[in-house]
Amino acid sequence: MNGDWFIRGRDGRLSVYLPTDDAVLCRAERALGGSWEPPRRLGGEQRLRPGPAVGQGADRYTHLAAWRPTKPGEAGLVHSTHFRPHLAALDWTPIGHPGKTGDRTGPPAVAVDARGRAHVFVRNQAGGVSMRMQKEKGGWDPWRDLKGGDVQGELAAVTGQSGLVELYAATPAGILHWRQEKPAAVPTLEEAMDASVRPDTLYALPTSATDTTLFHTDDSGDLCAWRPGTKPTTVLPSAGPSRVSAVRCELDGHDCTLLAQRSASGRVAFAAYPTEQESAGAWWTESGPQLPADALVSLTVDEEDRVMAATLSPSTGRLLISRRKDEPGLALEAWREV
Repeated sequence: MNGDWFIRGRDGRLSVYLPTDDAVLCRAERALGGSWEPPRRLGGEQRLRPGPAVGQGADRYTHLAAWRPTKPGEAGLVHSTHFRPHLAALDWTPIGHPGKTGDRTGPPAVAVDARGRAHVFVRNQAGGVSMRMQKEKGGWDPWRDLKGGDVQGELAAVTGQSGLVELYAATPAGILHWRQEKPAAVPTLEEAMDASVRPDTLYALPTSATDTTLFHTDDSGDLCAWRPGTKPTTVLPSAGPSRVSAVRCELDGHDCTLLAQRSASGRVAFAAYPTEQESAGAWWTESGPQLPADALVSLTVDEEDRVMAATLSPSTGRLLISRRKDEPGLALEAWREV
């Protein structure tokens, strides 16, 4: 799943999104802090291809995008909106193909602007990126070619605190960055940063009123942070090979960025530092049981702004949850299976 799959809904309930071979499933709390519902299929019986994407707007509605098979050797993208975790999501709606016809071109990414409009991004047949934006009163604008080239792996789409949508992509030469100049505008390619970057390790997070920070792993295995207009900074060695998850939170009265990643030992590793102050240093602390090799890690904050962490194994469907204790530091409660 490309995007934050562990989220807090409009009603405060926590939910997770789990991709299967041909669907997206959702699990949600029955009540705040209570037991969890069993998995249920989203968007009707439409069969999907692997690699869906999820994004959430300021209104806390969730938007999902995925490829579906259309005919032998061809596919098209579909979109669904999930308004509340305990309600059924809208049926999957076709939004087409950036090249009109053809097979999958790459994994999609979704960001939602301040007005609740979904922006679906995907690598196109030329190796650049195309986007289709939802209209405010229904329907979709045409596909737009955002240019770029040699794009590899998953895209990282994010909405800044300004409500403007940004996109990051990895290439053999480095990182590409697109940004909207104003609401509803087509994002423009603003910067191509020469950097060492491993595909499928991008994660973007709003970190100030004007900036987003991109986390990525470089070829040496270090976890790096980059804000457009600067040079990438090494934060610390990666705990493991998977993509990092990050969230901004308050720790002991300080605005901090908390990182989480499945470590090489199989446990969840956490590291925190003052937001946008990578030079302050950070170190990993492991928590919880050993996890399967395919386990995913995601972070969010609950209704009381306490950090929540979740791990999910697609092969087993096992979901583990932990939350920060109400005490100084970053102590977590015991992990529990739901």
